[in-house]
Amino acid sequence: MAADRALAVEFSSAGTGAALGAPANDGSMLVGLERGLDLSRHGSRPLLPEEVSGDTIVLAMSRSQLPAIHAVVPDARVALLDEYGSHGASLRSIADPFGGDLNDYRHAADEIQQMLGPALDRIAAERSAESQ
Repeated sequence: MAADRALAVEFSSAGTGAALGAPANDGSMLVGLERGLDLSRHGSRPLLPEEVSGDTIVLAMSRSQLPAIHAVVPDARVALLDEYGSHGASLRSIADPFGGDLNDYRHAADEIQQMLGPALDRIAAERSAESQ
C-alpha cells in the first residue's frame, strides 16, 4: 500500500507483551498467504525503547495497548491506527484475533487494511508539508 503511494516508509511489528522469536500462528499465516504475504520468517518481538526514534510513529491496534506503549516509550508519538488515519475523528480498536477462528483473522486483516490507507495518506501529506 505504501509503494502504491510512492511512499518510502519502514514498517516494524512489536508487541507490548510479546515474547522474542515466536512464529506467526496458523491463522495469521493462512490469512497472510491469502493476501500474498509470506509470514514464515516472522518472529514476534517486544517493543524496545531503543528502536523508537524521534521520527517513529507507533500505531497501536487497540486502546488497551496505549498505556503499555507509553510505559516503554513515554515520549514517543503514539496513536491508534484508526485515530491517526482519521485525524482523531474515529477511535476504533482492532480486536485481537488470537485464539479465534480463521474468520476472526480475516476480519482483523480487513480492518488493518481499511485503516492503514488513511494512515499512509496522512504520512504522505505530513511529509509533503514538511518539504515545502
